[in-house]
Amino acid sequence: MKRLLTIQDLSCVGQCSSTVALPLVSACGVECAVLPPAILSNHTAPGFKGWTFCDLTAELPKVEAKWVEQGIAFDAFYTGYVCESHIDPILSIMSTCAKPGAVRIVDPAMADNGVLYKGFADDFPSKMARLCAGADYILPNITEAALLAGDDPGKTVRTREELESLISRLHELGAKNVVLTGVTQGQDGLGTAVSDGKTVVYDFNPRLPRSSHGTGDVFASVFAGAVLRGKTASEAAALAADIVCAAIKATDADHWYGVSFEKVIPELVGAF
Repeated sequence: MKRLLTIQDLSCVGQCSSTVALPLVSACGVECAVLPPAILSNHTAPGFKGWTFCDLTAELPKVEAKWVEQGIAFDAFYTGYVCESHIDPILSIMSTCAKPGAVRIVDPAMADNGVLYKGFADDFPSKMARLCAGADYILPNITEAALLAGDDPGKTVRTREELESLISRLHELGAKNVVLTGVTQGQDGLGTAVSDGKTVVYDFNPRLPRSSHGTGDVFASVFAGAVLRGKTASEAAALAADIVCAAIKATDADHWYGVSFEKVIPELVGAF
């Protein structure tokens, strides 16, 4: 069994980040270790009336030193929502605690709908680019991809030529494979563009009449688990998108803070 370390915040309430990654990566049949560089009482989306934030940056080198001492190493790393102060410690852990050939999967969770998330400085994308530079797979949405490439983040609908130009610039950052999410197809299709630097594979699902928090984390977690189980990037992206759609459909209308991914875990397990 492969062992993956996910490094992203722990929002204690709100189905996102580590609380999504641990069960979904595990459901793929991959051992999932968790290192939260920060703990939040709940996620930061509208609906919650504020949040607490406990920064654990100072703990990361201590954890790394103990793992090195004990010979603990990982087959893969999967990062999500992190802050600027976390990036250097994460890069160090990825170096010292990696098994030979360890896979790096980076979800540059920092923006959506044309704007950076609250709390990130305008220059944060250049910091995140350092984490993306050595990644085997990066999973940006359209806004994040534009910010990483120095393009206009407000342009969320693009032609295929524009998308592939954007993807090319992400490869220039050093990312080996790019999985671009939030790609539109007309009025009714929404999906991904997966590139290995040579070819781009598109995959679309019908657009659902609902926007939900945490779907990016569900996608990234299933993708990471699927890649570790031997699926190609395009196969993993297609499965992840199907699970996201199924989770949205399974979520009650008044369930506003995330998607009920727990209801579709049997479907995910069945995929393996």
